[in-house]
Amino acid sequence: MTSGFNQSGKQMALAELAAKISDGASVALGGSFLHRGPFAFVRELIRQQRRDLEIIKQSPGYDIDILCRAGVASRARAGIVAMEGNFGLAPWYRKAIERGQLKLEEHACASLTAGLRAAAFGVPFMPCGGLHGSDLPALNNWTLLDDPYGSGASTYLIPAVKPDFAVLQVSEVDRLGNARVYGTAHWDRIMSRAAGTVLVVAERLVETAVFEDQPEATLLPYFMVEAFTVLPGSAWPGSCTPYYDIDYPAVERYMNKEGSLEAHMAEAPELKETLHV
Repeated sequence: MTSGFNQSGKQMALAELAAKISDGASVALGGSFLHRGPFAFVRELIRQQRRDLEIIKQSPGYDIDILCRAGVASRARAGIVAMEGNFGLAPWYRKAIERGQLKLEEHACASLTAGLRAAAFGVPFMPCGGLHGSDLPALNNWTLLDDPYGSGASTYLIPAVKPDFAVLQVSEVDRLGNARVYGTAHWDRIMSRAAGTVLVVAERLVETAVFEDQPEATLLPYFMVEAFTVLPGSAWPGSCTPYYDIDYPAVERYMNKEGSLEAHMAEAPELKETLHV
């Protein structure tokens, strides 16, 4: 890890980074299920008592569940929502839907990706295959377009989805804001290109030479990143390859109906870490 001179002015504490999210904002969250999600950032939104957030993610789980549990999220555009096979469905998310506390625009992962891709490409909609026979087009009033080139095929058009923010958990960042991940990028690349502002939570701060030596591994070039924080363990209780795996006992405690949200929040490693600046 590098020592601390913040050349770019982009590095800040977790609380300061989360304070950039205002009530009512739409926020795309990186990662997938319990893997490499910006979970410390999500918990900080709860501490700061944000309200009326829209959450955008193809495959959320713990993140949207705890935001519903804390009353932070009121809207969502999401595909599959689950705590993975070990734990089943996301219970507080489900309760929020059933009680009318969360307004859901239900997607397939592919349709939400198409909407984000439209925003990233600067067009009002994007074709998406594989939706014939589904109830989703009628539920969301998506338009069916016949092929104008005469093949006889048709495809549904997904309106552009442009989040106010994309918040991404990355493996490494440098002082300028260049960022990369190890392992799959999940949906992070298209989220970052679609969003108005990109914020980053990183496991490690490294020298810029790391990116110069392997530029093809850069997921986010510095000019796309408005601000970042460096906080080891910040994807807890999820995983962040190659540093740590899912903390399954912690997830089990979170899922225990007899446990409190306050007790879970008190376990969070970001309460024990000091920001490296």
